Amino acid sequence: MTGEHSRTGGSAMTSIMGHSRLVFLPIPLLLLLETLVAATAAGGGQWALLQRTIGVSAMHMQLLHNDRVVVFDRTDFGRSNLSLPDGKCRNDPDDKALRVDCTAHSVEYDVAANTFRPLMLLTDAWCSSGTVAPDGTLVQTGGFNDGERASRTFRPCDDCGCNWVEVPQALAVRRWYATNQILPDGRAIVVGGRRQFNYEFYPKSPDASDLRAIALPFLRDTRDAVENNLYPFVHLNIDGNLFIFANNRAILLDYTKNTVVKTYPKMPGGEPRNYPSSGSSVLLPLKPSPTEAEVLICGGAPMGSYVQALQSRGFVRALDTCGRIKITEAAASWSMEKMPVPRVMGDMVLLPSGEVLMINGAAAGTAGWELARDPVLTPVVYRPDSPAGARFDVQRPSTTPRLYHSTAVLLRDGRVLVGGSNPHVNYKFSGVEFPTELSLEAFSPAYLSPAYSALRPRIVTSPSPIRLSYGKRFRLHFTAGAVGDEGVRVTMVAPSFATHSFSMNQRLLVLETEAAAKTADSGAYQVMAMAPASAILAPSGYYMVFVVNGGVPSESNWAHIQ
Repeated sequence: MTGEHSRTGGSAMTSIMGHSRLVFLPIPLLLLLETLVAATAAGGGQWALLQRTIGVSAMHMQLLHNDRVVVFDRTDFGRSNLSLPDGKCRNDPDDKALRVDCTAHSVEYDVAANTFRPLMLLTDAWCSSGTVAPDGTLVQTGGFNDGERASRTFRPCDDCGCNWVEVPQALAVRRWYATNQILPDGRAIVVGGRRQFNYEFYPKSPDASDLRAIALPFLRDTRDAVENNLYPFVHLNIDGNLFIFANNRAILLDYTKNTVVKTYPKMPGGEPRNYPSSGSSVLLPLKPSPTEAEVLICGGAPMGSYVQALQSRGFVRALDTCGRIKITEAAASWSMEKMPVPRVMGDMVLLPSGEVLMINGAAAGTAGWELARDPVLTPVVYRPDSPAGARFDVQRPSTTPRLYHSTAVLLRDGRVLVGGSNPHVNYKFSGVEFPTELSLEAFSPAYLSPAYSALRPRIVTSPSPIRLSYGKRFRLHFTAGAVGDEGVRVTMVAPSFATHSFSMNQRLLVLETEAAAKTADSGAYQVMAMAPASAILAPSGYYMVFVVNGGVPSESNWAHIQ
């Protein structure tokens, strides 16, 4: 991308701009302030450009257990920058832009080889949702136009022979801007979407008992004049119920009985956090044998931001607050924190070290076509276990703005893959402030620095994937230069489906472990860990298992639990 780049990064901006009301600052002043802040904060982590272009903007991304990432955009804007192979074309009489399209709108990116290949996407997956089934198949639902009730599956393979398989009328109702969450029984629940105040399950039961959508009045109650409740934040709680956050409030839903079992207090300040105000949310890492669960929600856009940007081109400063809540407490309440920088359309990625990476987004405006300014180039690491007031750490900035329709996913080696950004109806590469971005980058958190090479473990356990059983112990062998003062932990991370500032199904479990012990070989250790007790804590499927030594994670092994 071209144009002037902001480098937001520290308390100077916070103190100058820290107001609760809507604040407008001239863009040149914002850029000057951010440049001054950047000069005082070098930040940790490193950036690397992987591909200058993959031909497709990464609106949606999902890592699969063969270390390949499925990337896709919409199909209804015209040609992409990547041709389909062997003269293939998509023939779609219902397409809004191009009925015969010989370009790809999806790719498979091979992480190890740093290569990509085009995939054939037939129906429009614009603003859709997804999960990974227990067998490792990407199950993707909804979208726009001819894709609004579609399901799409992608079963990973190693010979490049796999492609999308689509069922155009698989869902009970149209799903556009919905959220999916994998359930303990292996199905996905599909929640909400534009003008859909309900949920349904996919795949459908053989007895056809769940063919219809089930009403959820909470979604109607949280819809305001510009919606602000799309892509609701959904997390599977440790009691098996679903925490659902929309706009500025949340409930705990027993989906088996369609009963709201708890209504949480409104987040202080009352500002919207869901699309198009587009904050982000994570379920914080679950401790061994967890008795409590916490949710963190950060960023977004103040009430009125969408209308101001759309009607008068006034770009309101984004929210700079996070709300944190123990969703398992009987009298749960929000604890508010201030981020180093405001951020809307940011992504939050759980790192294997147990930290949260905040990345991408803008400091002014909202989600939507051409509705944001002032890109936030500086990632921030949030450390949940640090004392309040000392949890945020500003990282090294990128040089590539990632605004509307950008994404980020954790890779097996601990890096974070970053792509996308297309704030335009079509692909535009010139004559605009923020051109369409087709590149892929990797952000390497500080734990990948050579300074930590002595602590970095290397798992030597084979085979991969490791086969895990609920509640059973398993042993990992690893090598390391030394064991850190903080000891050795084993963490288990579910690969997430990333789109529109929310990573669906994202989950990190810190496993119960015994102290690491030396083996007969020099520099070799073993650690015994306990797999999660049930599918409520870790739904069946593929996970990345990391050995974390003194806060420094290994490259993970894939594991499958059932």
